[in-house]
Amino acid sequence: MRETGNFFRFIIVSIIVLSGIHTAALSETADNVVITPLPNEPAAWANNSVNAVIFRKDPIASHGDTQYIAYYDETGEVILGRRTLGTANWDIRRTGYTGNTKDAHNAICIAVDGAGYLHMAWDHHGHDLNYVRSMAPGSLDLTERLSMTGKDEERVTYPEFFNLPDGDLLFLYRVGSSGNGRTMLNRYDVEKGAWNIVKHPLIDGEGLRNAYTNQIAVDSNGGWHISWCWRETGGVQTNHDICYAVTRDGGRTWQTSGGKTYDLPITEATAECIVPIPQNSELINHTSMTVTPDGRPVIATYWRPEGTTVPQFHAVWRDGGSWKVTQIGRRTTPFSLSGAGTKRIPISRPKVFADKNGRVIVIFRDEERGFRVSAAVTDRLDGGDWRIMDLSDTDVGLWEPSYDTALWAREGIIHLYVHKVGQGDGETLDIVDPQHVKVYEWKP
Repeated sequence: MRETGNFFRFIIVSIIVLSGIHTAALSETADNVVITPLPNEPAAWANNSVNAVIFRKDPIASHGDTQYIAYYDETGEVILGRRTLGTANWDIRRTGYTGNTKDAHNAICIAVDGAGYLHMAWDHHGHDLNYVRSMAPGSLDLTERLSMTGKDEERVTYPEFFNLPDGDLLFLYRVGSSGNGRTMLNRYDVEKGAWNIVKHPLIDGEGLRNAYTNQIAVDSNGGWHISWCWRETGGVQTNHDICYAVTRDGGRTWQTSGGKTYDLPITEATAECIVPIPQNSELINHTSMTVTPDGRPVIATYWRPEGTTVPQFHAVWRDGGSWKVTQIGRRTTPFSLSGAGTKRIPISRPKVFADKNGRVIVIFRDEERGFRVSAAVTDRLDGGDWRIMDLSDTDVGLWEPSYDTALWAREGIIHLYVHKVGQGDGETLDIVDPQHVKVYEWKP
């Protein structure tokens, strides 16, 4: 970690045995993390995790040498920031737009298209679409609220932007509710400056359940990979199974990992279940996925293995013709998930990365590690060791990882949005003073 120019490292070596596989777990503190604070005011709302939930896609976004950031202040107003990469000089603006910060679902997501326009969606938990974009490339001045396609823009939750290599954007969201939802996908044409429907719905819960997606991962050949779990009711304990689909023609057709073409929309009956996980297994929803340089999809999530009481982080990955599961680390503290709303959980949902050399990196937070920002790194998913490290010695409370995805894709540098947050169980609040936002900059 570097904030004052000092470096330190502490190494502990332990040996663990998982499913008969001899695995070395190496724990250390990273020494190449730069922490860049934003101006002290306005500070960020922190009585729950709305500013630091994993489905903030993204809280930080960059285009060229300009980086943007967004968060709610303690009054619920959306704050935007802008800086030149490599500097600590942030231009901070109030937007006049507000959100219900007492509900941790109502997060802000931003992205920058290939022409340099900033796009923002915010304040959704079964609400009409809230969407704006900048008045000009590079600007922090925003339009009035806009429609995208004019269809299926009611009861919106979990909006997420994804950058495509040609400068276009994808927009993924749910219409409906927990236990009864449909997954929608739009595409922004940067040349025409207009949104179009890719598929409404792409995944359909048929009024009986909903899919919780683990984001979209774009591979080097332009394929879009998506994974998800199902939920049967509003209770998190009814999460089950991990499923998968891929498109290689811009969303016109979708296939299983074995190449079978789906009839759309995808339903529970037709979905490829790549890891069967029963209900009441502490399987978490809304995690993350990536694709390695050689085209292998990798999903990071957690659940409780059968016969144990302790949920564990796992990597689910495609190797040749089959799906495999690798446990990440060895947690020792049990917990159970049940009920509706945002949960107070001792671990965060994990974020997964694959670098150009094929290393897999998983970023998370765990009470067992002092509520720090932590990372697990392996050179090989097929039996390689996991090195576990902390990116700082700071307690970040109930924070979850989110980052500048465009910068990672372009330069292989991770810029994380970080500040301490609380989170009560089921949308109740903690008492946490407003916090100063920081960007953790790490090149693994």
